[in-house]
Amino acid sequence: MNSVERLPRDFFIRDVLDVTPEILGKFLVVRSANGVLNRFSVTDAEAYRGSEDKACHAFKGRTPRTEIMFHKGGHLYIYLIYGMYWMLNIVTGEENNPQAILIRGVENFSGPGKLTKSLGIDKSFYGEDLVLSERIWIEDSGVKPVYKTGPRIGIDYAGDYWMNKPWRYYLINK
Repeated sequence: MNSVERLPRDFFIRDVLDVTPEILGKFLVVRSANGVLNRFSVTDAEAYRGSEDKACHAFKGRTPRTEIMFHKGGHLYIYLIYGMYWMLNIVTGEENNPQAILIRGVENFSGPGKLTKSLGIDKSFYGEDLVLSERIWIEDSGVKPVYKTGPRIGIDYAGDYWMNKPWRYYLINK
C-alpha cells in the first residue's frame, strides 16, 4: 500500500457537492484515548449546501450552534440529535459560505449515531480542525471509489424539493 497523506485545507475549501463524492473511500483517522490510531474508509455521506438548502442547519442563519459552519472548510461541526447521538459533519467551502458533509457511515459502522458512539466522537470535537488535529483527520487512500447517489435521509421537514435532491453519496458493494 502506498503511504497515505492527511488531506490539506485545499481539499475542503471547495463546494460541498464536489467534496462529498470525493470523501468516499478516504480514511477517517481517529486516535483512541489510549493513543491507538484507527483508520476507517468513509462509505456513506450526505451534502448540506448552505443558506439556500432548507435541510441545512445554516438555512436559518448564523447561530452559536452553527457558527463553525461559517468558517473555512476542514473543521468539524458536531451536534446532538434525539438527546443521545452526536453527528459528525465536515465543514466545506470558503469562509461565510456554510456547507457541511454528514458522515453517515464508515467501514464496519453504519449509521451516523452508531459511528460516533463507537469512535468516541462527542461535543468536544466541535470545531476541531482536521488539518491540524492530533486526534482526528482524513487521509487520502488513493482509491477512486464507485458510488451511487440518492436522496438524503430524515429531512422530511425540508419539503419535497430538498428531500429529493440526490445529495447522499454511498459506496457500491462489489
